[in-house]
Parts: sequence; C-alpha cells; structure tokens
Amino acid sequence: MNDILLKPQVQGAVTGQADGPRVLQVLPELEEGGVERGTLDIASFLAGEGWTPLVASSGGLAEEALAERGIATFRLPLAHKNPLVIRRNVRRLQRLIQDQAIDLVHARSRAPAWSAYYATRRCRVPFVTTFHGVYGGSERWLKRRYNAIMARGDRVIAISEHVADHVRMTFRVGPDRLRVIRRGVDLDEFDPARIGAAELAELAERWRIPPGAKVVMLPGRVTRIKGHLLLLRALERLDRDDVHCVMVGGAEPRSSYVSEVEGLAGATGLRDRVRMVGSTGDMASALMLADVVVVPSIGPEAFGRVSVEAQAMGRPVIVSDIGGLGETLMPAATGWLVPPGDVSALASALELALAMPEDARERLARRARRFVMRSFSVEQMARRTLAVYRELLEAAPDQAPSPARRRRANDA
Repeated sequence: MNDILLKPQVQGAVTGQADGPRVLQVLPELEEGGVERGTLDIASFLAGEGWTPLVASSGGLAEEALAERGIATFRLPLAHKNPLVIRRNVRRLQRLIQDQAIDLVHARSRAPAWSAYYATRRCRVPFVTTFHGVYGGSERWLKRRYNAIMARGDRVIAISEHVADHVRMTFRVGPDRLRVIRRGVDLDEFDPARIGAAELAELAERWRIPPGAKVVMLPGRVTRIKGHLLLLRALERLDRDDVHCVMVGGAEPRSSYVSEVEGLAGATGLRDRVRMVGSTGDMASALMLADVVVVPSIGPEAFGRVSVEAQAMGRPVIVSDIGGLGETLMPAATGWLVPPGDVSALASALELALAMPEDARERLARRARRFVMRSFSVEQMARRTLAVYRELLEAAPDQAPSPARRRRANDA
C-alpha cells in the first residue's frame, strides 16, 4: 500500500475540531459536474452542522473549493475500473476508515462503491450510495452485476423519481432502504437580486447580443442528447427575426457534432443569430440574459439541474418530457413541458414564452422562484441527506461498536 495516498491534501479538518460524526464521501474524481457539486454541497453543510466531512477521490479541480472550506481530501486511485485496483482500494479505504475514525461512508459512483462496500463491511460502518443517473447495460449480466453495487447500500439515495423507478425495477430495492432526495440549487448563488445591470450589459456585449433582442438560451454540454438540432429546427419555424439563440456549454475538441450544429444554423438562415459561447463560470448571470431557457433533450436525463437553476432566476423554461426533467417544473405555471423530439410542440411553446406580456412574466418569475425555494434548495437536499445519515448512525447502538467508534471512545 502506498502510504502517501492516505495523507490528507488539507490538514485542518482531520484533526477533529468538530465533535459530530465523521463522514467520508468517495467518488472517482473531483472535476466539474453534478456528482462533484453534490459532494461539495454536502461536505460544506456537514461542516456547518458540526460534523467532520472528508472526501476521497483521484483528485481534481474541486479539491481547491474543498480546501477553501477546510475540508480534508485524500487521493486514492478511485477512478480506476480495473478489478485489481478496485481490490487494492478496499485495503486503502479500510485503513483510511480506521485511521480517521470514520463513522459512515457515502459512495457516489460504481468503481469507488465496490471498494467502499467491502471496506465498510470489514470496519462495520454504515454504507450509503447515491444513484446520480440511470445506468445502462443492465440487460447484460456482467454489466448488471457491476451496476448492482450501487443498490447494496444500507440506504440508497436516488436523485429523482425517474431514477428511483429504475432502482426499484432493475435492482429490487424496497422502501425500507430507498430514499428520493432531489438535487439542490444554491439560492444565494442563483438569486436575481445579486445580478447587476452593468455586468449583464458587459456579458451581452461579449456574446454579441444586440439591444432589444429576445434571447432563447440552451445551457448544457454540446452533445447530441441535449437537443441543439431540435431547437434550431423549432427556431426556424418562428416568424420573427429578433430572436437570438445562445448555447452555453463546453464541447469535445474537434467535435463533429459542433460542426453539425453550426452547419444546420447556416442552412436554416440562423447563423448570424446563434451564439455558441462555450462554458461560463457564472451561470446565474448567463441565465439572467435569457427570455426563455430551453432544455430540449432527446434522451433521458436523470434530473434537470439547468431547469431548476433557470426557475430560481425567475426565467420561464421549456423542457422535454423525458427522464426526470418533468419533475423540475410546474407545467403551465412555471414553464412548458413538451414531447421529446417534437419540433412543432417546441416551436409553439417558444411562441407562447416569447409573447408573454411583462406583467405575466413577472408573476411567473415570482412563482418559479417560490417553487424552487420550496422544492429544490441545497439546504433541503442537505438536511434530507443528513436525516439518512442519522437514521443509520442512531441504529448503531444496537450493533457491535465499529473499530472507528472504539478508537474515538478511547481517545476521549
């Protein structure tokens, strides 16, 4: 075992400044994405509640954000799917659990979950998993067995009812272990009141959005499943030349799909009114530029974070009725739900959204913000996750104490 892998990247949080339970989250890496965002949100909330959060991964850009919050991170080769590496990670995680007196482990992906499952069984600590999506390939025996580790948690969290249905049907996880906890949005970050007119004007100028233009925005990585081509076909049907389309999101280098999107924009006569602006570090400001935010996905989405973020900013949304997307809005109240792949339905919804009078738009904005505050706040997500942790930890007195708890008792 490589000892250096078990040295924390951040020292402060490991010393046990808080008296609460110690929770280790494990995931493949700490780059940008929904899994990483959820890990950061839960770790930050736990620290604020007096618990001690720790995170193990292969490392990445989000380590810096955790470090700023004084949260300890450990680098282990948890992104590897090689069975030999997974097996070695069992021993590494077992040692980490024992050395850091971990009370509970939360796995957010399959490869680290395999290692964490066996490590927690050896150390007799509770094991929680989160299904962040619907895993494909379960019709094949080997892939199904690999995926099934996520269903072996003492508690299994699904990020939407759509994902929960998959867990129930495919892995037969019952209500005694399955919990639905939808992803949350930081309502301080996604707050219309904090966005100034000057920064919006600067962003509009940078993206070459002319004054008075109606902005249709599609936020999301530039991949086929996100429905960029469908949106262009719908925009082609609108009889107005004041509509500009902004596509916000990164793409693979030299992507053939990007070329296809650009080609269709030219063929439909929309080239001068379509902007592919790449990724942005300030999604809240980007959304404030939009008159309507569109999520026209043509393949199942586990949830629909963009839809929720847009509504938090008071923007009407148009969302494909596929996967978990339909759970993210109030149809006919905060936006429109359209059949996936239906160009006519999408064009009709765009017409309605763009024709809304200002007073109706303001009422929708207030209603959408209240809806997100009630159903999708980070605090709500974190408190429900904390309740799952407590549910397991409060059952611990009926069991033999784990080595971690014995060590903490002795230290006290």
